[in-house]
Amino acid sequence: MSDQDDEAATGSDTPDSGHDRDHRDGRGDGGGRGERADPHDRGGDRGKDRVDRGDRGRGDRDGDRGDGTGEPPREPDVFAVADRGPLAGGDTGGAATARRALRTWASTAGDRHTSVQGDGTFFEGNQFFSVYGFGDASRFVRGPVPPETLAHLAQVYCEITGYQRMKERLRENRVLVLCGEPGSGRKATALALLDEVTGGKVFRLDPRHGVDEITGEALREGGGHLMELLTEDSRTEGEAPREGAATARRPAARLSELHLDRFGELLRSRDAYGIVLVESGEPADRLLRGRYGMYCAPPPADEVLRRHLRERLRGEPAEALGAARALAARPDVVRALGLEELRPREAARLAEHLARHWRGEMTDDQLLSECAGFVTTQAREWFAGADRPGVLPEALPALNAGAFRIAVAVFDGSAYSLAAEAAELLAWELAVTLDPGQAPGRRLFGAHAEHRPTRARAVLEDGELDLGPAKVPVRAVRFRGEALAAAVLGEIWHGYHNVRGPVARWLRALCDDPRAEVWVRASVAAGVLCSWDWIHGFRELIVPLAVTDVPVTRLAAATALAESARDPRIRPAVASVLKDWAVAEDSTLVATALLAHGFVLAAGDVSGSLDALARVVRTCEPADGDVLVPASFSTARLLASGEPEPVLRRLRQWLEDGRLNLANLVHLTVIRALSTRTTHLWALRDVPGLDEHAARPLLVALLATRPELAPELAWLLRHTLATARSGGAALEALGGLLRRAAKDPEALGRVCAFLPRLAVDRRDRDRLRGLLNELVRDRDRPLDRSAARRMWDAVTEGANR
Repeated sequence: MSDQDDEAATGSDTPDSGHDRDHRDGRGDGGGRGERADPHDRGGDRGKDRVDRGDRGRGDRDGDRGDGTGEPPREPDVFAVADRGPLAGGDTGGAATARRALRTWASTAGDRHTSVQGDGTFFEGNQFFSVYGFGDASRFVRGPVPPETLAHLAQVYCEITGYQRMKERLRENRVLVLCGEPGSGRKATALALLDEVTGGKVFRLDPRHGVDEITGEALREGGGHLMELLTEDSRTEGEAPREGAATARRPAARLSELHLDRFGELLRSRDAYGIVLVESGEPADRLLRGRYGMYCAPPPADEVLRRHLRERLRGEPAEALGAARALAARPDVVRALGLEELRPREAARLAEHLARHWRGEMTDDQLLSECAGFVTTQAREWFAGADRPGVLPEALPALNAGAFRIAVAVFDGSAYSLAAEAAELLAWELAVTLDPGQAPGRRLFGAHAEHRPTRARAVLEDGELDLGPAKVPVRAVRFRGEALAAAVLGEIWHGYHNVRGPVARWLRALCDDPRAEVWVRASVAAGVLCSWDWIHGFRELIVPLAVTDVPVTRLAAATALAESARDPRIRPAVASVLKDWAVAEDSTLVATALLAHGFVLAAGDVSGSLDALARVVRTCEPADGDVLVPASFSTARLLASGEPEPVLRRLRQWLEDGRLNLANLVHLTVIRALSTRTTHLWALRDVPGLDEHAARPLLVALLATRPELAPELAWLLRHTLATARSGGAALEALGGLLRRAAKDPEALGRVCAFLPRLAVDRRDRDRLRGLLNELVRDRDRPLDRSAARRMWDAVTEGANR
């Protein structure tokens, strides 16, 4: 068979033959990038020489061979590649990946509402504070903390681990640096410490200046001074972006022990104390190794909540506190919050809502709506004005932090290395969109892997990555809250239109990655974004993937379409697109539509999906691999969907129909069931019972989980083996299944129980015995003789049935 004929049969093309529509239309990537090359593009200039599929349809490939012999073209043997997936033999797996991704987006079914404080206050730790306005940056401002604020803090503050050691170090050195995340209670701890050592004389210092700029005149005799140094995205909730933000972010980076020594001497000369708050990151990591820095761990959220409830329910009946705490632990409230553990300021907000609910000022629905706004508020804090300077390199740290949060939203629970690399690619897209005239680089020794996840409210932990045939250990990263992923993508997609372009380009690039753990995650996320805004997402995300000659991107487009169809409001639009694509002249669109029907969702049920597949196959040539390969892959997916009975009935009907193209589809589907691992066939639905058989061929998995289907499966397999055009490929696939079963005791038992159903007549038995003899005598990979003997006896048993 010539290379040209083989390409027509498999539906696979050379790796360098396709790219997205943007490049083919000559539109570029937008965002003012012009002709700049992406240094992270693995394909380099491969888009320049690509051939438009519209100029060479399937008819062209079925014409002259072009080999100079003048011979007529030979009919392609579609069964020669019957076991190939839509990735041209590559890994189409990702069942475990998709299940984790779907759990990530399960919380998107309902709308989340934003809850924003309207009074200009924000919670930090165990207390609330007013947002101070910013005026002339040249003046060093000092403001006293009101006595009533300190009094309230004394009632609700929960002493953290290490508090007494912090107090000793503060008295000894006069200055203390507390490191931690915003909202972790570090500010409340600092105020409590200063209140205790000064007797209530506490002042806040201007955060726009560095410690090295403080003078003796700025300090109050015998007072305690609190200074919070800003970093790239450490604005507190409710604080608006402001001019001069680039210079306001410098103090934390330049803070050193020398500056703190000078600050301590100034404080000692005024018999005063000072605490500096620094956000976790490089400066904090450096200061923690010195004599001034201490890590401020958040207090237990339950205890913070109890103290705030006790304060807010003062004067209420004794049972009010217990009822409010029970309400906080109610499953629907915990689910609405979507966070593993509340930070102190969030616990304070929740206490206010619970107290209002107890007093009848808030209904259950209102409470759940307010709780659902916690993650939305967190996402809004992360991205509000993050690129305020508008030029690189000042904005680059904030863009890196934002890109990492978005990457974790897509790869939540996956390998940290994948999320980190994806974040770097997204940061590049964001940077060149913000400042097209300057190419950003990568810091080699920036944020450490142990500290970077804390900026995204995430955690690193040991995990396992299911590759189908094997599970490998990974260092995984995940949000500390199941609702954060949806909140992050929802915030950037709905809140910042200009971010959509770089995010769409980034997701399309990830969908071109051959690793299932990457493209499945990216395609599911793309589908979620399309369901949120179909009119924009379909054109920017799905269409560019569907029209490429790269098989993995077409499968990613089908996955995104299926994921979009999970929303009942979007499902009719998806069904309309697939109907149009099924009759399109472009074979890539036809293949994408066929692959999408393997997910059930677009058609609504298994029968509807089978009808859609049959309509396309009936109009194709009997050996058209461009149609039969993806159609058989989708039919095999439907067979693994949890509803195999209607699929088996339809396969029998297609054989009895008498049309050659439908019969070929049946035979290809049967061969796939013999040769394809279950994990490679069903990537988007969690079918109970199939998990433990993920690495086994689909036929073995069905025999194990649905033994009542054995007679129908045997009838279909016998028919495929007995058909001349498919028998050779089917026999080879069956031999591969027997080899796998010989190494798997449980599968061997299932197969031996099934073989008698295949040995009904003498011809069947001769065919199976000949296969066993060939496998045993294979000089390179001889079949285990004990396993072969059990199989031989099972074939002989078929004569007595």
